[in-house]
Amino acid sequence: MNVYYEQDADLGRLQGKNIAVLGYGSQGHAHALNLKDSGLNVCVGLRTDSSSCQKAREAGLRVEPVADAVKWADIVMVLLPDQTQKAVYEAEIKPNLSAGNTLAFGHGFNIHYKQIVPPADVDVIMIAPKSPGHLVRRTYTEGNGVPCLIAVHQDASGSAKDTALAWAKGIGGTKAGVIETNFKDETETDLFGEQAVLCGGSAELIKAGFETLVEAGYPEELAYFECMHELKLIVDLYYEGGLSRMNYSVSDTAEYGGMTRGPRLITPAVKAEMKKVLEEVQDGRFAREFIDECEGGYRNLNRLREENTQHPIEKVGAKLRNMMSWLVRK
Repeated sequence: MNVYYEQDADLGRLQGKNIAVLGYGSQGHAHALNLKDSGLNVCVGLRTDSSSCQKAREAGLRVEPVADAVKWADIVMVLLPDQTQKAVYEAEIKPNLSAGNTLAFGHGFNIHYKQIVPPADVDVIMIAPKSPGHLVRRTYTEGNGVPCLIAVHQDASGSAKDTALAWAKGIGGTKAGVIETNFKDETETDLFGEQAVLCGGSAELIKAGFETLVEAGYPEELAYFECMHELKLIVDLYYEGGLSRMNYSVSDTAEYGGMTRGPRLITPAVKAEMKKVLEEVQDGRFAREFIDECEGGYRNLNRLREENTQHPIEKVGAKLRNMMSWLVRK
């Protein structure tokens, strides 16, 4: 696996280019502001009625309607939600692309699952920071960066990889390290990680642990602290130094109990189900299901959101978090 740093990327490849960042959400604002602060010519493409227009302008960025931004740009970075990219591409991006342009993405979903099929005369690349956008921005302002992935799907110019590396440098990624991958591997590992561990597996484990304690007669408040609140302490240790760092930092009682009981919970049957989840990602079943869900008006997703909101752990958590003055309120 190739890893690249500051000396491997030439920011000059982007100088003199017109750069459009489509979207001004978590990643969009970070890419646009970091590139602007790197001395590049950046425009943000948004719907004319977007609530983000004013925010971007107040940050000193030029804002244009999506079609105009694409028509103006040499490099177009698509940082819109996965479910809206195809419609925006067909209506506003594709008609305004020119031969020799670069089309960039922060995630491979729409390219990998062929929701978007770019013309053969443009470069298609990916620059994917491995962190939320607020950290991409914050670390840049601190003189650092976050690790990034880059990939080339289509190299019409012969220099698409150099452009991807330059973009990664412009947002600060080469200060941390940039790993070369491909659209397929980025998309499939990202979706699997979200579903099996990060957003799916961990949430279900938390709820199941909370329910087990409450059903056994323990107070909801204690169950919340043990199964939700303290998880951050453990995850921070994972983040700092992996599994060994966590085991080193907790008590011998916790280490022994975790090592002996954990495998009774995450059994071979659970891993077998993970493999099924991965297969659904690999063969496109999940992508088709998600696209159908979006086109059908999010009926299932809205129901699941409501069920999640009504779970007792959410209600007791809202009460307990009011005791935590250090939390940022939103």
